[in-house]
Amino acid sequence: MTRIDFVSRRGFLETVFSAGALVIGAQILPDEARADGTAAPAWQPTVYLGLEPDGRVIVTAHRSEMGTGIRTALPMVLADELDVDWNRVRIEQAIGDRKYGDQNTDGSTSIRSFYEAMRQSGATARLMLERAAAAKWRVPASECLARNEQVAHAASGRKASYGELVSLAAKLPIPKKEELKYKSPSEFKYIGKGLPITDQPGIVSGTAVFGLDARVPNMVYASIEHPPVFGGKVKSVDDTEARQVRGVQQTLQIPPFKPPYAFQPLGGVAVVADNTWAAMQGRKRLKVNWELGPNTAYDSASYKRILFETVRKPQKVARNVGDVDAEFAKGGRIHEAEYYAPMLAHAPMEPVNAVAEFKNGKVTAWAPTQNPQAVQDTVAKALGIKNEDVTCHVTLLGGAFGRKSKPDYVAEAALLSRQVGKPVKVVWSREDDMQFDFYHAVAAMYVKAAVDAKGRPTAWLQRCAFPPIESQNDVAARFGGFEQGMGWSDVPFDIPNHRAENGPAEAHVRIGWLRSVANIYHAFAVQSFADELATAANRDRVEYLLDLVGKPRKLDVQSIPLNTPGYGFDTGRLRNVIEKVAEQSGWAKKKSRPGHGYGIAVHRSFQTYVAAVVEVEIDPKGTVRIPRVDYAVDTGLVVHPDRVRSQFEGAAVFGTSLALMGEITAQAGRIQQTNYHNYPVARISEAPRDVHVQLIQNDAPPAGVGEPGVPPIAPALCNAIFAATGKRIRELPIKKTKLV
Repeated sequence: MTRIDFVSRRGFLETVFSAGALVIGAQILPDEARADGTAAPAWQPTVYLGLEPDGRVIVTAHRSEMGTGIRTALPMVLADELDVDWNRVRIEQAIGDRKYGDQNTDGSTSIRSFYEAMRQSGATARLMLERAAAAKWRVPASECLARNEQVAHAASGRKASYGELVSLAAKLPIPKKEELKYKSPSEFKYIGKGLPITDQPGIVSGTAVFGLDARVPNMVYASIEHPPVFGGKVKSVDDTEARQVRGVQQTLQIPPFKPPYAFQPLGGVAVVADNTWAAMQGRKRLKVNWELGPNTAYDSASYKRILFETVRKPQKVARNVGDVDAEFAKGGRIHEAEYYAPMLAHAPMEPVNAVAEFKNGKVTAWAPTQNPQAVQDTVAKALGIKNEDVTCHVTLLGGAFGRKSKPDYVAEAALLSRQVGKPVKVVWSREDDMQFDFYHAVAAMYVKAAVDAKGRPTAWLQRCAFPPIESQNDVAARFGGFEQGMGWSDVPFDIPNHRAENGPAEAHVRIGWLRSVANIYHAFAVQSFADELATAANRDRVEYLLDLVGKPRKLDVQSIPLNTPGYGFDTGRLRNVIEKVAEQSGWAKKKSRPGHGYGIAVHRSFQTYVAAVVEVEIDPKGTVRIPRVDYAVDTGLVVHPDRVRSQFEGAAVFGTSLALMGEITAQAGRIQQTNYHNYPVARISEAPRDVHVQLIQNDAPPAGVGEPGVPPIAPALCNAIFAATGKRIRELPIKKTKLV
């Protein structure tokens, strides 16, 4: 295991940047990065870049690395604009601190939010170095050009390395934003081309530090018995047998959360021991008497019926165009369908874990977290200390999918450390991770359409109900809120009469965001229903989808939640990915037949346009095989093509797992699934055999890539299964439907 020693904020900066180093503070943070909520000044200093006198370049990575390559991609943008040799760049992981802007590596926002910030930082440093050389040589700065780690004055032939100019540049004022000059795309060395990820050698050799690798001197270990039902409390505990296990030191109670649950620990009984094994063995011998609370009434089957009862009746309107009721009243051909998607767990390979030390009224933590600032907030509230008294060091993450942006587990370690008086490492078992997750919500959806003679909708009504993520912070939350903007209130079809509704649903477990969030079930319903309409009209699926989308146009998305300023909704780009994926997959030449089928789906999420074609084979036993998946992706400017492709390849596998077999259920409030044997993920034989990703390059701003590949997979897969078997799947997971 790798030892990680305590480093203070001051110590961190002193070890990264030596005395005499040029540290670039650029006013490049988005307004929402301000901790106090006020608008950021024109230039708000932050630490992303340092240049040493010996020419070394230090880039601070302020986002978390969980396999996306973001610790390479963002520094790569800065290094490209600064025009330095990548081999001379050292990347340092930032601790949690609001001076870096938003550090929540979630929502596919890293490149989208910080591409310009990294370019500005590099361009600022480059201009300052040019001005430093001009001052040294007493020539106009406009005559000096920074390239390849040196500044040259062509008229005199003089040259100076960046390192030689560091001390002079450090004394200059920071240029204004409008003074900066950026490279043209033709000058890019790294952007759009890519590099091997910086963490690859350590990951391959086994020296990379993940959360489970972290340890500090005098550390003890803890395993926690949580209430088996959400909201439960300890009535009494007998730890006599637990304390007899060799290595067990003591047992401690963690108080239950106070509603709303947010990221608070669930509460329970912790067994503290010399090692993880002893802690877990001691925990097995605990005898806990629980007060389980009202959520013992939660049962997946009855809750499903409640959701369907909700969506069969009029609900709160999320979007309204034209008059669907008047159109339906005309009679004619009507098509209706109901869809269902179950709860899902994150199930990353590395269960949640953290090390925390409480000392002198302050906490230092080491954690595989997507959001070190949330760690600061959560730990500070749990212990009643100031945010600035919590230091969070970020390790590599062995998978996350959204789970590790919720730092309840770090707060557990901090609370225990305060009681024990030593650093404590909390390690959740696989069963803990599965049974006490922040689950992706169950959802029921109803869709109804009136169609004309060509099968094209003249009216379209859709209703959904699911327990919302907003229940984290509001015990009264019942409606979808911002999640309506994830494929529901922003359906892009050109339909004269269209209404989207959302019904109430109560949360009986912790609800959280999982990779692509509500887009998963919304895309499943909308794209499956589109395929059903195409079938009823006896029309080619690609041609029908293009007809539904209509002519290229810009949609009014100002009222749609989560629409990022500067990113419109262009149906021309949506049409283009449909046409491109059809061409790439050879759709026109491929004909479905019994046991072999093709399905298509298209979806826009996180400002990225994605179409997918899935090919399936169904053997006589009903086993599903996926020979090929084709993606066409328009995500605007692509910074690191290889990593983008890998994200979509992973999304195809992730989406396949969810669609084929993903399901979390509850009985008497208790989660039934415990490990991969009853919450399986796709094995090699079940995962797509070949995934082909076509990236459509253009000059649009860079958009999200970590999540948009997931939503089209389930509907495209189910549409392909229908083409191969005639079985229409309206309820996930697919394994619940007998295909032959």
